[in-house]
Amino acid sequence: MAQGRQGVFIPDPRDIWARKTRWRVADYIETARRVIETEIVGLDALARSLGHEFSRAVEMMLAVKGRVIVSGMGKSGHVGRKIAATLASTGTPAQFVHPAEASHGDLGMVTQDDLALVLSNSGETPELADLIAHTRRFRIPLIGVAARPASTLMRQADLGLVLPAAPEACGNGIVPTTSTTMTLALGDALAVALMEHRKFTPEHFRTFHPGGKLGVLLAKVGDLMHLDMPLVAQDAPMSEALLVISQKGFGVTGVTDDSGALVGIITDGDLRRHMQGLLDLDATAVMTPGPRTISRDSLAEAALAQMQERKITCLFAVEDGRPCGILHIHDCLRAGLV
Repeated sequence: MAQGRQGVFIPDPRDIWARKTRWRVADYIETARRVIETEIVGLDALARSLGHEFSRAVEMMLAVKGRVIVSGMGKSGHVGRKIAATLASTGTPAQFVHPAEASHGDLGMVTQDDLALVLSNSGETPELADLIAHTRRFRIPLIGVAARPASTLMRQADLGLVLPAAPEACGNGIVPTTSTTMTLALGDALAVALMEHRKFTPEHFRTFHPGGKLGVLLAKVGDLMHLDMPLVAQDAPMSEALLVISQKGFGVTGVTDDSGALVGIITDGDLRRHMQGLLDLDATAVMTPGPRTISRDSLAEAALAQMQERKITCLFAVEDGRPCGILHIHDCLRAGLV
């Protein structure tokens, strides 16, 4: 505060700005909390409303020979694109078809082997009319998702999934917020129910997610391991073992028996422990027997965890006891497994 010439205190503009800023921040946070809490109420109502219609929807989607065609206009369309992507990535072939484009030729994408999952909060979206008529003409199964059971979409659908009555989070009921959140959650619920029924594993998931962090986390040992392995026989002299260690560059060599099975490993620690008369010994005398191994089908993340836990830098991958590759901790780091 500043004091005027006649003793009147004049507010410092910086103090006013600070108070307004604090008020705005608190107000913004309160708004955000109100929105989230309103949508939570909607999601809770959706969870409690699920019944036999949901189970029928899952069974209908499981019976589809073709794809699940997801469609919706406006915000429902944006949600529909995400639902289609989630279905496709979790083992249910799916595709989003824009209803307006469908009326101009894309109806050819919707075949009698498919099922249509059509989203519309009101159930009266005019752009959906041609798509709905197409499904009725060719007897294509139609599942409708809307908030009004008596709407055109729900009356025409073979099965309707009704969104429960819940206020939109905008406060005036005109901005799709709670309704789109419920629709998205319903799509996720369908996708996960289908995924669990199909016993969709992380290995299946990786097939559809080879790139990005998900692809890295789901990479297998066989994807990263080296096939040119450092190996010597049990009776190999240490001069040969040292040469193999040097040439291959892994800092270790595996030791195999007459059948080709991995029976030991020679590391730098083994070399230090046998420095005295090292070149007079053979591989069996120096090796550590029963080395840690891993399957080529194991996740590389599991291999990295084992190496970090045991404080080792290499793991041999084996099949029926025979080495089929070697994985170095640097391979995991280069792949982004950290």
